[in-house]
Amino acid sequence: MSRIKVKIKEQDLNKIRDICQAHGNQPGELINVLQQTQEHFGYLPAEIQEAVANELGLPVAKVYGVVTFYSFFTMIPQGRYPVSICTGTACYVRGADNVLQEFKRQLEIEVGETSEDGKFSLNCLRCVGACGLAPVVLVGDKTYGRVAPDGVKDILAEYQDKE
Repeated sequence: MSRIKVKIKEQDLNKIRDICQAHGNQPGELINVLQQTQEHFGYLPAEIQEAVANELGLPVAKVYGVVTFYSFFTMIPQGRYPVSICTGTACYVRGADNVLQEFKRQLEIEVGETSEDGKFSLNCLRCVGACGLAPVVLVGDKTYGRVAPDGVKDILAEYQDKE
């Protein structure tokens, strides 16, 4: 199965150029460039990775390697409210899997997917460093601690009402 190549709009190429130039077009700034690029576009599809590689003078394989190595980069469009459940040891032992199952049930999606309405995407993280609050859920930049399955409905309601 071949992948359909999408042409990047000129304004998007200009944004990528601006981001790279802000970091001096230095290959050593790749992670910073990718972070800022993902903040702008929401994800890093192959075409954007290729444009970054061209601007920084790097092989596309190097950029792809960094994007796929670090869990905070994604090549899949995310929902407006990305939900991430910590599944590190402390969170897992304290019931993170039950919380994850409840998010899957209520959102009717699997890990790595985005809800039909584009509001929520669901992911797992390995450790957010808030073990004392386990199990921990992140929605965007907001952290929820000591989440139980019966608290999932209330968390989602906060974001359903924002539209």
